[in-house]
Amino acid sequence: MDRLLNVCEKKYSPEKVELIRRAEEFAKKAHEGQKRESGDPYYTHPEAVAILLANMDMDAETVAAGLLHDVVEDGDDITIDRIKELFGEDVALMVDGVTKLTKTGHTSDLESREERQAENLRKMYLAMANDVRVVIIKLADRLHNMRTLGICGPEKRQRIARETLDVYAPLADRFGMGAIKAELEDLAFEYLYPEEWRHLCSLIEPQQEERMRLLNSAVKTIVDSLAKVGIRCEISGRRKHMYSIFRKLKKNNKSLSEIYDLVAIRVIVDTVNDCYAALGVIHSLWKPMPGRFKDYISMPKTNMYRSLHTTLFSDLGMPFEVQIRTQEMHRTAEYGVAAHWLYKEGKARPDELDSKLAWVRDLVNYETEADSTKEFIENIRKDFFSDYVYVLTPNGEIIDLPAGSTPIDFAYRIHTNVGNHIQHAKVNGALVKLDHKLKTHDVVEIITNQQATPGRDWLNYAKTSQAKTKIRQWFKKANREENIQRGREMLSEAAKRQGKKLADLVKPEYCASLLKRFTLNDMDDAYAAIGYGGMTTGQVLHKLMEEYRKAEKQAELEEKLLKKEELHESYDDQGRGVVVKGEHDMVVHFAKCCTPVPGDPIFGYITRGRGVSVHRHDCPNAEQLMLDVERIIEVEWVTGVNQVFPVTIHVIAGERAGIMMEITQLLLGMRINTKYLTAKSLGDSVDITITFDVNNSEQLQNIIKNIQKLDEVHSVERSS
Repeated sequence: MDRLLNVCEKKYSPEKVELIRRAEEFAKKAHEGQKRESGDPYYTHPEAVAILLANMDMDAETVAAGLLHDVVEDGDDITIDRIKELFGEDVALMVDGVTKLTKTGHTSDLESREERQAENLRKMYLAMANDVRVVIIKLADRLHNMRTLGICGPEKRQRIARETLDVYAPLADRFGMGAIKAELEDLAFEYLYPEEWRHLCSLIEPQQEERMRLLNSAVKTIVDSLAKVGIRCEISGRRKHMYSIFRKLKKNNKSLSEIYDLVAIRVIVDTVNDCYAALGVIHSLWKPMPGRFKDYISMPKTNMYRSLHTTLFSDLGMPFEVQIRTQEMHRTAEYGVAAHWLYKEGKARPDELDSKLAWVRDLVNYETEADSTKEFIENIRKDFFSDYVYVLTPNGEIIDLPAGSTPIDFAYRIHTNVGNHIQHAKVNGALVKLDHKLKTHDVVEIITNQQATPGRDWLNYAKTSQAKTKIRQWFKKANREENIQRGREMLSEAAKRQGKKLADLVKPEYCASLLKRFTLNDMDDAYAAIGYGGMTTGQVLHKLMEEYRKAEKQAELEEKLLKKEELHESYDDQGRGVVVKGEHDMVVHFAKCCTPVPGDPIFGYITRGRGVSVHRHDCPNAEQLMLDVERIIEVEWVTGVNQVFPVTIHVIAGERAGIMMEITQLLLGMRINTKYLTAKSLGDSVDITITFDVNNSEQLQNIIKNIQKLDEVHSVERSS
């Protein structure tokens, strides 16, 4: 029996089951012949993701999108438009949201990998701002990958576990998906810190049997006592998850004996009234520990978590925690936003969900306010996924802010106008300075005055990028002429320190690149941005100096080339030729550092005793060679001559049997003369180096494109 359809037939209407069945067939065909690193058919992964989503009671469209989440990335010629045509716009938008950006194949260095990761995160964050189901699919995808991570090599395990701990576990926590967050953290912890994991296990294990006896005894006592007063309940015991213990020990410098919730009892009752009644009964059975009671029912966490927590002294002297909640609260604690989803078949409170997820819509504003993808991701991480303090408005509304936030951050979180007109701030009824660091449970009141306006020191006091952006926007709008004057003076002083006059650097041809880079209309925008603190003089001056130096070099090169107008063909010792401007019978050779081929942009460099060395414009040595302007000479490819040139490429692929044979057969089929082929292991992947002859760059790109299509090829890059 099909595992997925067996789950779905119990949850969805026949029409929705048919949608899932069609998605299942499509996914199976798209992934046909593909294998996971375990050797299992690749389809087992999207199937497992879909089952996770169905068990969370997500709507049928989300389950279908879970089945299809990898088909665009891994399938042949499958587009989002095709998904939309077959399964509808709803499913297509979710699949697009979880699909990684296409790999370029140009490089596999660490910096480029980090850039690709940042771009993929940016794409996912913006997609989830439109439809939060995107993040639920992504978390289910990551959870199954983490459950099967043991089959991967050490380097890949470390990389994926680190990303899980840094990105996906905080995401699960922010969306209230406690069960998924805990499992992701524990799995990542075991792979990232195996020694600490084993040490913590050795500390916990000796008393575990005693803790379980305590737990079982306490469970029986609670069940019997609640039954006597007519409170129906479901009770279960659990052990605190490992990474949570590790964090508490490390962050608070505590010993294991100071962690009071190593074991906990979860009591699930029918109503909110039953929660408080059960608390009273339980407090009559054991003495509660002072300062350890938390009421998350009357004051829910911002991720929708609601429950009563109390820590008790047991008869054995070993403390334990009890959590009391309703069935609905329990489901929200486990699955967060997924438990509140507005199902197509009608089970929701959309107004409540909408208010809880208002912060997600702010992600779009963060995109427009950031100067780069890296800044966008960093701002989101600091403002939404860092450690938090939970403060209250005078009306009792909870506002979550990054740790270290001040009344300025609080005011701008309430509303831009509140922030722009702060006159005073009160914390717990007492006046405080605007750089006062807020703590959890603080009650914050902002006193405004329409005559009050931001001060420049506020940029130093604010913690959140949201507040800093709003402050800069105020300065930008309020004092434009003053900012332009101040910014021009600051940039002029910075230029003087570089021995330049500002007038020489702000010619239109130099400014164009700067204005495009920072999306500015004119240099007054740049001066104003410097004046109000939106940009630094260093950012602007660096770009202007870069264009100034380029123009200087170009002018020198043009002056040199004007003296050499005649074109003459020159050939190397293998009959391969280029046109050299202004020189007769020049000896030429093609640089081995970049191995240019016809079609590549090239330049010539006059060497001592060896004639002209021909390099690609993107040669790693080009920048250094170009500094020696007197030796640069213009060259072009000879056309209409059949020539062959050696090139070397590097292929990074999964280490599986037959991969080198497949590459060799592909080259043979394209009638390519292979001169050299070798491979070295990189743990869970292999680096294959191949040298072969080509006629031109177009033929080379066609070869690279075909190799990229092979199963488990991660990247193909031309050797520089």
